[in-house]
Amino acid sequence: MPEPIYRITGGRVLRGSVEVSGSKNAVLPCMAAALLTDEPVVLDRVPDISDVDAMCGILRSLGVSVQRDRAAGCIEIHAASLSGVEIPDRLAADLRGSILAVGPLLARCGAAACGAPGGDEIGARKTDLHAKGFEALGARVGYRGSGIDARRDGRLRGARIWFDYPTVSGTENVIMAAVLADGCTDISHAAAEPEVACLAQMLNAMGARISGIGTNRLRIDGVDKLGGVRHRMIPDRIEAGTLALAAAITGGEIELRGVVPPHLEPVSEKLAEIGVATVVAESSATVSARRLRAADVQSMPWPGFPTDLQAPVTALLTQAEGMSVVHERVFENRWQHVDQLQLLGADIAADKERHAITINATQAAPPPLHGAEVAGDDIRSAAALALAALAAEGRTDIRGVEHVNRGYENLHEKLAALGADIARLP
Repeated sequence: MPEPIYRITGGRVLRGSVEVSGSKNAVLPCMAAALLTDEPVVLDRVPDISDVDAMCGILRSLGVSVQRDRAAGCIEIHAASLSGVEIPDRLAADLRGSILAVGPLLARCGAAACGAPGGDEIGARKTDLHAKGFEALGARVGYRGSGIDARRDGRLRGARIWFDYPTVSGTENVIMAAVLADGCTDISHAAAEPEVACLAQMLNAMGARISGIGTNRLRIDGVDKLGGVRHRMIPDRIEAGTLALAAAITGGEIELRGVVPPHLEPVSEKLAEIGVATVVAESSATVSARRLRAADVQSMPWPGFPTDLQAPVTALLTQAEGMSVVHERVFENRWQHVDQLQLLGADIAADKERHAITINATQAAPPPLHGAEVAGDDIRSAAALALAALAAEGRTDIRGVEHVNRGYENLHEKLAALGADIARLP
């Protein structure tokens, strides 16, 4: 089949109101957590994205019943019994989040194996911190290439764990392993992202005993058994940030409905520096832009500026007055959008040794963007190209939009409803 493309004719100002979908980065660990109980787990506000499809396939390969209502945004997962503990390599290769099944399987079944996890090629995302946590809990861990094989004799035992880096998926995996361990587990330098908190709150509703949620130090008192739960996903702060940046790059104004404003603070604070105003209400935020100013950005773990918005904010800064420098501090290979933005006319260059992108260093004013044929190699770079195309003169065709569908629910439809001239074509 021919690959899909986005065809965008730039120059439209985005205005209107849009509902933000449930979080991609929260739903995948919550789906994996359903493996911890033999009772039904129901998840609401599940985004209709292909990464969720991939996780459904992984759970079904283990003998789990998965019933999905796309119209209602709901999934019921019932792991009453499991037919295996090994994730097929072909399924693991489709999804980075496949590694999240290891912790629950290890805790409940005593063994788990996962081949090399797939996902975007944006840098090394090793499993060593996952293994370090499992070993501290008493498991024996081996490696299958870039994958992992973990086993235990008897129950896991609570332990003190200190992460060298606040790994999000590693923190989530170790939490899920520790909730059924004997005794207390204390995790220091844990990831504190809202998505980690969403998982921990779900586990507590299932009967787990986790304290310190939302901080870098977690205490987990193990329990014998977890029960079923109905849990609602938090809104996707990355989708909300992408839509906010889309409004800004077109000089528009949009209302983001169904958000948690504190989750957007790392983005809204930087947008204010760039010249984009954000007015928040209880569960909404209205973003408006006039004159864009240069700014320096560093992607960092929470509560820093999110790495998943590094590429989209880079696209925005191509149209800001003055020189900007964007430092990527999380992934060492998140540069795929740079040469494609150059094709659109951006004054931009990447210095991989400094982990930095320099924007508008050679011109007094930002050069106007123009339409071109470009390609996105991962979820966020493809989204960044879509934002740049909204501001470009003429028509832009973007290949690689199947990546967008992994992380954004109907992004092109939401942009079109806000006034963009965009179509998804085969």
